[in-house]
Amino acid sequence: MNHTLLDRRSLDFGRRIAARLRAEPALLDVARGNLRRWQSRPETGEALRRCYAEWEALLATRDVGEIAALLEREDEEAVRLRQNSPFAGVLGPREVWHLKREFAHAP
Repeated sequence: MNHTLLDRRSLDFGRRIAARLRAEPALLDVARGNLRRWQSRPETGEALRRCYAEWEALLATRDVGEIAALLEREDEEAVRLRQNSPFAGVLGPREVWHLKREFAHAP
């Protein structure tokens, strides 16, 4: 899958996660928990630690509406941040597999 298609898939995931967050703001805690867990792994490299720290700062300083809007944006910053999204677990496995399958067959 090329980068353009990966970015489109990431944006689609971001939009769905944003909708879920707006409906249930407490799901931000899923991202916070993921970041704590991922940061505690000794094998996590410095580049990932910087990404995770950036997300931690965003989650600490922005409200759910701002986070949701960020996940839906198409600018370089949003594309970069979605590459290491801490929102694993916000969407159910069935929805994730459906989206992945959808993009696997994209032209």
